Amino acid sequence: MKLENTGLENKQVELKRLDDLMDSYQLVRAGQWDYERVTYDRKFELKEGIYYLRVFGHAVEGDVGARKATIQLLTPLLGKHYYPHGVEYGDGEHFPQSLVKQSEKILTDINNDLEQILK
Repeated sequence: MKLENTGLENKQVELKRLDDLMDSYQLVRAGQWDYERVTYDRKFELKEGIYYLRVFGHAVEGDVGARKATIQLLTPLLGKHYYPHGVEYGDGEHFPQSLVKQSEKILTDINNDLEQILK
């Protein structure tokens, strides 16, 4: 499920600042990067299943591996995990309304923090 119009789309921010900000919202990059892309995940374990809020970005300048990059954020996604196949984001998936609202709030708060950082 795409979480559009969050305000995050196309924002550009320095990688170290982005890592710190995302970590404060329990969105973890861990090993989910290559030299040009990053993915931040937050895991939600609910009675309905396991879900992930994912925020993607790509380097418009610099190198992620060297931790010296400017990241442009993309449209965040909400996905449901199916063992052993992975995460599905499709329109046919059911996402609890409380999870959607919580994810939207997290993304709004991140956007507000980014607005302050990028001033």
